[in-house]
Parts: sequence; C-alpha cells; structure tokens
Amino acid sequence: MKAPSVLAVMAHPDDAELWAGGTLALHAQCGATVTIAVPAHDPVRDAEAAAGAAILGAQLCILPTMTGDAVADLLAELRPEVVITHPDRDVHPDHRRACLAVLEVLPMAVITTGHPQRLYTCESYNGLTLDGATLGHTIIDIGATFAQKMRALAVHRSQPITEHFGPMAETLARLHGGRIGTAYGEAFTPIPVLGRLPSAAFL
Repeated sequence: MKAPSVLAVMAHPDDAELWAGGTLALHAQCGATVTIAVPAHDPVRDAEAAAGAAILGAQLCILPTMTGDAVADLLAELRPEVVITHPDRDVHPDHRRACLAVLEVLPMAVITTGHPQRLYTCESYNGLTLDGATLGHTIIDIGATFAQKMRALAVHRSQPITEHFGPMAETLARLHGGRIGTAYGEAFTPIPVLGRLPSAAFL
C-alpha cells in the first residue's frame, strides 16, 4: 500500500527531523510525496534544512513567513493527505504560531479542496506542553528509519544536537517504541478535521 502524501509545517529547520523525521522517512520510502515547510531563517540554517530534508527523502519549502496565508497557499498547491505540525500548547512560542497558522486556514482548505484528510500534532520537548504531557495517541514504528532520522538531525550543526537535541530525540524514540513493543517510535496526536478523526494504516 502506498503511503499518503505528507506536509510537515514546522517552526524551525531542525523540527521536522527532531519530532517526525523517522515517520517522514518511512512515508517517503513507501512512495509518498513528503514536504517539509519551514519559515526562512538565515543562509546557514536554510542550508541545513535542505540537507536534512534530502536525507529524509523529502522536498523542502522555505516560506517567507509563517502565516496563515503562506500555509493556505501551500495547502492549495500541494493538497497533502496528511499534515503534521506542532501542538497548539507547545512550550515554544514559535511552535504555537506554526500550529495556529495551520488551524487558521485548515477548515477552508478542506472545504475547497478536500485536503488534508488528516491532521496530527507531533511531540514537544521531553514530551511536555504548557498543559502537561503530550498525549501521543498514534505511535509509528520507526525502527527501520531511526538511523536515517538521526543522520538528518545531525546535519543541523549550528544547533546543540550532540549535547541536547540528539539525546532527547533518542530518549523519546525509545520511550514511544517501548510503548508499542519496538525499538523506536514517534508519537502523534490526531486533531479533528471538520469534526472527523482519522482511521488509517499510515499517518
């Protein structure tokens, strides 16, 4: 079965790798079109984003700004079956803004194009939001793509990957993998799309 197309709308160049890299790589391996959208930062971080996306098998879209209009244009162009973004109560304000940009335009996108069909939020720092622990209703087995995820994360050399984000990514992956009886996993929380929740073999 071919995996559904995925758009990850993230706040920073390393977010897709950190929170959803194994899942994005898995979808790409299964024939899906995978796109990572992040706002423009600086030449170094933008180049790191391109390198990380390439390792995951994803295409990169650098938005001029993280606004509802920019996300709406991207949804209209790509018509992804699945969108992944940050929790709306993430501890990082940039993450919250990215989520709100998606939620702002989602109803009209679905009404006019029928896409996306499913929306998920990803993990946060050590699994915590402003409201407590993330729910993680949906856990994807990323045992086959964990090494790929970590290679993609490692190209973000301008960030504290070795001393901070890398160990956190492995800890979370082991935690979620243990919850489904595998070595590594990534957790997501489905968000209703016009009152409907997903039922699917993939995200």
